[in-house]
Amino acid sequence: MAGPDLLLIHPPAARPAEPPLGTAVLLSHLRREGAAAEAIDANLEAYLHLLDADRLAASADPAPATALRRAVRNVPRALSFLRSPEAGTSLPRYTAAARHLNTALTSYRGGSGRERLTLGDYVHGGLSEFSPRDLSLVAGGEAGTVFSGYFRDALLPRVERMRPRGIAISVNYRHQVLPAFELAGLLRRLLPGVPVFGGGGMFTSWRRALRTMDSAFLPFDGIGFGPGESALAALAAGASVGGGVFFEDGEAVEFLPDFGFAPLRKYFSPGPVLPVSATRGCYWRRCRFCPEAVAPTHPYRAADAGGFPALVRKLSDRYGVQRFHLTDNAIPVGVLRSMASSGSLLRGLSWHGFARFERELLDPEFAASLAAAGCSMLQLGLESGSQPLLDRMGKGTRVADASAILSNLSKAGIAAFVYVMLGAPGETETDAERTLSFLSGHAGEIGFLNLSILNLPRDASWPGLAERGATGEDGSSDGDEPLGLYRPVPAGEGWGRAPARRFLRQRILGDPAIRAIAARTPHWFGDSHAFFFRGTR
Repeated sequence: MAGPDLLLIHPPAARPAEPPLGTAVLLSHLRREGAAAEAIDANLEAYLHLLDADRLAASADPAPATALRRAVRNVPRALSFLRSPEAGTSLPRYTAAARHLNTALTSYRGGSGRERLTLGDYVHGGLSEFSPRDLSLVAGGEAGTVFSGYFRDALLPRVERMRPRGIAISVNYRHQVLPAFELAGLLRRLLPGVPVFGGGGMFTSWRRALRTMDSAFLPFDGIGFGPGESALAALAAGASVGGGVFFEDGEAVEFLPDFGFAPLRKYFSPGPVLPVSATRGCYWRRCRFCPEAVAPTHPYRAADAGGFPALVRKLSDRYGVQRFHLTDNAIPVGVLRSMASSGSLLRGLSWHGFARFERELLDPEFAASLAAAGCSMLQLGLESGSQPLLDRMGKGTRVADASAILSNLSKAGIAAFVYVMLGAPGETETDAERTLSFLSGHAGEIGFLNLSILNLPRDASWPGLAERGATGEDGSSDGDEPLGLYRPVPAGEGWGRAPARRFLRQRILGDPAIRAIAARTPHWFGDSHAFFFRGTR
């Protein structure tokens, strides 16, 4: 029996909380174009493989620490509980289960002993995902990752049995890069006649750098930049996309995903959650700290806002799922309006996603309509409580509006997951004090928090930054890692990252009300699970 025209693979490591939307929309488009296509969520499979009780026992230190021994023993029970509705009703029990799983994963340190795998995070202490040399070592089999055993013992035999005519690996997160390169190299050696293609947000972010480099380190027959739908459909049909190793795509964009490949009840979540999006790219694209503004991975495309609620209902009916994650960079106001006016159609469903502090949310009745239509949580990028700094960021947010919006959402019963960044170029301690004051003053209206130190995109344009050079506080420079996505904030631009980090730890988290918000924010799964606990105080 002939195998699929194209096999799509979502590689580790990413949070195994929900199926990958990118893979699902590509699969949907390919099948709608008549291609015989299949998909594998190798990320979920890898986590399940590594959390197997016997495999953990074999990998653990002969004399493990008490915490590790207890965690390994509790993995089956913890995983079962994390997938149960009860996990969403008890934050302490949920946290204990997640901690057991996360601790158990520390059994895997790789051959070098310098690797660290957590629930959605993977770091190799000896190799960089931004170094062509290191990527070449992994792709060539001279170095491996903690996923080598899963690739060798489970995934590769399965792929070989499927006999695909082509394979496409989608890489959207930095934690997927090293495993994806290892997998691509293994596949090319196992199936030398089968082309292996790479694509996804990471490759598109590298577009300019890759075009100026020797491509010999790439274990792919082709690298696609852009959405991928049109190019992969052409490849599945046997056509050549031309252009050598690299090819562009950006014509067709699919919004109706196909999750038929995903075992929805096996994901690490108190209930199945489906990702869906009404847009590709970002409609704002002016924030100076955001890679989507500096080097967008997708041209902005939007589904029909009026028809989007029906798409969500269609997915609910097809897969028997009531919870949805809107993965848009920012849900457009038109889509929010459409959702708010579709309460009867969306009855019984729950959804959450990123939104800007748009003026429409200043209307309390609009916020109430969103809640009635199933909106359980909005993720909001405040970034700073200092208006002058927000203006320099190009954020387009008014602090006074953010204050009123948080009040409206709280009264409507919609949880606010607020994102804050310290350490922006030119930030002063006064700016940070304003952020602290805002968070403390609105603690009763903020459900969850993401507190971070800003990473500045390599090509970011920031007032007064370019002429100061690109040498950071630690002496590092742009040339250290050719594929790096960020550059250091130059010394002398504001108070610096180290003082900002101390302020975050000591002053912001030193505030009891803010510390309480951080404590109830799910530690490893963050916004992927926070909405389950929106009533927690």
